[in-house]
Amino acid sequence: MIGEELFAYCLQHSTQEDELLAHISRQTHLKVLKPRMLSGPLQGKLLEMLVRLSGAKRVLEIGTFTGYATICMARGLGEEGEIVSLDINKELETMVRGFFSRSGLAAKIDYRIGNALELLPAFKQPFDFVFIDADKRNYVNYYDLVVQDMAPGGLILADNILWSGKVLAQNRKKLDKDTAAILAFNEKVQADPRVENIVLPIRDGIMLARKL
Repeated sequence: MIGEELFAYCLQHSTQEDELLAHISRQTHLKVLKPRMLSGPLQGKLLEMLVRLSGAKRVLEIGTFTGYATICMARGLGEEGEIVSLDINKELETMVRGFFSRSGLAAKIDYRIGNALELLPAFKQPFDFVFIDADKRNYVNYYDLVVQDMAPGGLILADNILWSGKVLAQNRKKLDKDTAAILAFNEKVQADPRVENIVLPIRDGIMLARKL
């Protein structure tokens, strides 16, 4: 994680978010609790570029929130691509579907409300790109459900894996359950012989794992 001035410099020298993404950001900050959960322009553009570069056709997002990252990833898909986005918060559904409709990409987005652990087993065809950004205590469970069926070259990204620096003992007063879950997830991926992985210090940290 870098200082505010360097972060601003990075934003200035990256492709700017368009009117729709800026609108989603404004509405999220105005109307939704914990707006910091929004992906934002750097992370959004990274996700879009990785989907495009990987040639992914089936994308899974666990944790839609207000749809910023969903739209970014949908933009990276080819003509036949699809993104399945799962979220448990029904209160945001109307807002999010409105954003998807405005994006012109609603036909590519299979947006479902419910518990991801219950919804995922129904998808028989494996995904080739997965973005995990939901409840931290189930990160390991989500990972286990998707990695086993992925083909070589498939990508899994998980957000918030530095957890405001609390992955380091000196940055926390005690080990809470969410921090413990993040630590367990990071260790699991690091020790998993099925993948190669790298931690990207973007915002709150992204774990990027590639299926071997």
